[in-house]
Amino acid sequence: MKLTFWGTGTSTGVPMVGCQCNVCRSPDPRNRRRRASVLLEEGEKSWLVDAGPDFRTQALDADLQNLEAVFLTHAHADHILGLDDLRPLSWKRPIDVWADHATTGVVHESFPYFFREGDGKTSRPRLNFRRLEAGTSVVVSGLSVLPLDIQHGDARILGFRFGGLAYLTDCNGIPDATLGQLKGLDVLILGALRSKPHPTHFSLDEAVEMARVVGAKNTYFTHFSHDVDHAVWAPTLPTGMAPAYDGLVVEF
Repeated sequence: MKLTFWGTGTSTGVPMVGCQCNVCRSPDPRNRRRRASVLLEEGEKSWLVDAGPDFRTQALDADLQNLEAVFLTHAHADHILGLDDLRPLSWKRPIDVWADHATTGVVHESFPYFFREGDGKTSRPRLNFRRLEAGTSVVVSGLSVLPLDIQHGDARILGFRFGGLAYLTDCNGIPDATLGQLKGLDVLILGALRSKPHPTHFSLDEAVEMARVVGAKNTYFTHFSHDVDHAVWAPTLPTGMAPAYDGLVVEF
């Protein structure tokens, strides 16, 4: 199985609109970051984690032809605003969207037409919303998925474990029970927003320390702001840790 980082940026993306900082003006392609999302693939099957505002261009660049399912970590705009662009794929066959109760509620409020009966083919995507509960595994088209309880400021959201890989973006705390579910990882993907502390995200130093606690064989950091210059930060990281970048492929 392989995972492709479709986006490694925070909610504004990088470069950020109206900014002239060194990272936003950087010629290094690793500093150009769409909103955070990953695609898992095995053979002809594909599964998506989060569908943010950049989903359409991400999918076109990847020549995405079908999706088995979408998994949502939470309902912030940078993780759900691309759901409407699932329409063309869902017309081929309905797509299951897996989320917790709170996230599904926000999607219902944000996209009420998703849930109306009788609309024409082109007016809404054909999505089947399925419920996830942290700590309860599901199998989706042959893929085993363990939803994980993580802290995002005052909210509890979901991370995911797929076999030997775990994806934990948008968090600033991992409960002890979840740490127990992260033992034996080959790959950890962990959010690391910026160098300064933040009330809802791990800082760079905090993320490195948490990666040490989890102890995966390899760790990739994601969900960066324009405060993070890839070429500057990467050489400072411990062995087995690296910043991800858009387009990076990890096999597991």
